Amino acid sequence: MYKDILNSTSHREYPLPKDSWIMMQKWENVLFVHLPVPKQVIEAHLPSGLQLDTYGGDAWISIIPFKVSKIRPRKMPQIPGIRSTLEVNVRTYVKRNGISGVYFFSLDANKLYAVLGARMMTLPYYYATMSLKKIDEIFHYYSSRRGNEPIVFKASYQPIGESIYPEKNSLTYWLLERYFLFSYRNGSMYRGAIHHKQWEIQNAKVDLKKQSLTPFLPNNAFGANPLMHYAPSKVALIWMMKKL
Repeated sequence: MYKDILNSTSHREYPLPKDSWIMMQKWENVLFVHLPVPKQVIEAHLPSGLQLDTYGGDAWISIIPFKVSKIRPRKMPQIPGIRSTLEVNVRTYVKRNGISGVYFFSLDANKLYAVLGARMMTLPYYYATMSLKKIDEIFHYYSSRRGNEPIVFKASYQPIGESIYPEKNSLTYWLLERYFLFSYRNGSMYRGAIHHKQWEIQNAKVDLKKQSLTPFLPNNAFGANPLMHYAPSKVALIWMMKKL
């Protein structure tokens, strides 16, 4: 399977990394909640060394809940006892030295081993109580971060319309086709890489019941005309985070 994925690169802006990937994951029932945000609001929360990436002058934040399954390290079978995890991440769009990617403000997961392992890779993971249920073709997603802060995401969603591959140079393509991620820890910048086939998506009907994953933003930060997309699944290859 992974060779077929590695041979599919025409949708990438940059070549594949020269070293080998370290992990394979399958992402399922993926919801993309894309929210426009004023540039100056986001820039104030980026670490030094990252430049905000914009589309038509607009900045965006994306909230992405999904299920992770078939977690497998390279050249090893699927890890016994690890069937799946739930995850919801909050990201924005950045550049560094001309390389476009994403910067994660947070990533919540419901398995402690996933949180601890990702933190070792410098990613800002948090342990949360989470659930995902499908009732009458509608997905119901809930996440509540453990701790004293009431950090909650609660939404119902379902795909609508035909499946499409977003056109190159479109806003949707710009938001989805991102293959580098940046993190900042203890005064140092890190960069990781992923790869998968091009996203095939549908529009999504979303009932966003509660969202407090962005407490660093003012209540009126999000602009009009959000974009909502759904993807049933995607198999991804993941590379090691490296210090820059």
